[in-house]
Amino acid sequence: MFTNTGSTSCTLYGRPGVSFVGNGDGTQLGAAAEFDSSVAATTVILAPGGSTHAPLKIAVAANFDASSCQPSAADGLRVYAPGETHAQFIAATGYTACLNAAVPLITVQAVQPGA
Repeated sequence: MFTNTGSTSCTLYGRPGVSFVGNGDGTQLGAAAEFDSSVAATTVILAPGGSTHAPLKIAVAANFDASSCQPSAADGLRVYAPGETHAQFIAATGYTACLNAAVPLITVQAVQPGA
């Protein structure tokens, strides 16, 4: 979810960048999220205090062959709002990433109105 913490309206368009991070230092683990284009991107206008969301799917690393996946505990997610170059770290325990970037686990859709 993205929330406008400013005092004026803002807009978001597109899909956020998302990846697992770990090693206690923010190192990206495996592939960044793949973009799910089943929902068309539209411009979302956020009033001050308004929120929007981008549906995220995370596959379970244990569903893949361990020698191919190369599982590694994640510390959380690195998230870039659409069009931004500065990321936010979202701490999340209990997730396992695949170090092998050929085994993508995360899929994200475009931002959509509402929280």
